[in-house]
Amino acid sequence: MTHTVKVGSVTIGGGAPLALIAGPCVIEGRQACVDFAGELKQLAVEENIPFIFKASYDKANRSSGSSFRGPGLDEGLDILREIKDSLGVPVLTDIHGVEEVEPAAEVADIIQIPAFLCRQTDLLIAAGKSRAVVNIKKGQFLAPWDMGHVIEKVESAGNKDILVTERGSSFGYNNLVADMRSLLVLKEYGHPVIFDATHSVQLPGEQGSQSGGRAEWAPYLARAAVAVGCDAVFMETHPNPVEAKSDSATMLPFGELREVWNQLRAIDNVVS
Repeated sequence: MTHTVKVGSVTIGGGAPLALIAGPCVIEGRQACVDFAGELKQLAVEENIPFIFKASYDKANRSSGSSFRGPGLDEGLDILREIKDSLGVPVLTDIHGVEEVEPAAEVADIIQIPAFLCRQTDLLIAAGKSRAVVNIKKGQFLAPWDMGHVIEKVESAGNKDILVTERGSSFGYNNLVADMRSLLVLKEYGHPVIFDATHSVQLPGEQGSQSGGRAEWAPYLARAAVAVGCDAVFMETHPNPVEAKSDSATMLPFGELREVWNQLRAIDNVVS
């Protein structure tokens, strides 16, 4: 059994109830983000969901240099702090460089290493030295057993509060595949394992200047991952994905989240 990681009032791993990490891909504006976080919190209260809010202050790896990236570090963290303080929910956000670790860790309960950066030694060690929980996304280019060295870099800084996320593997050009066996391999490292349902249905570069995807497949993959035994599901969601400024092709419409969650919880109740 994996050890547990405490994130505010949420416990992940060790047989704890399935947790949900959800929110928009990127902060699109202060009021819109705060309002949407409130809607997610309300759903979590109504459905008794162990919930962590996620949003990125900077999408530094967009396909095109002209794509919307977000409000940036200072304003983005200020918005996340407002959400955390006003709603009383834990928050997760991405970091991209060593210089971002300290300010992000002062606000975020979980700092996330993006998949493309999961082998950056200095970034991993700096994240490990922070006071935050570290969520490492497995690179699309890595086999699950390659993550042992990645995890060891964070652990070498004295941090055992680590989460490991599967988000699909490169499968030819412009395609990803989610191998559910990966979840079992990742569990062997002793840390809670998360399944990223929406990035796993991404089709990188499919639309030329931006990635495509098949959002309608995300609930199916999430159900499979919960049946395998993941500890949490990561799912980007948006009130109207068509109008989203990032990952519009993969985010789950917020209106569908309640039904999807109830399906996932029913499966978790059977397998846990």
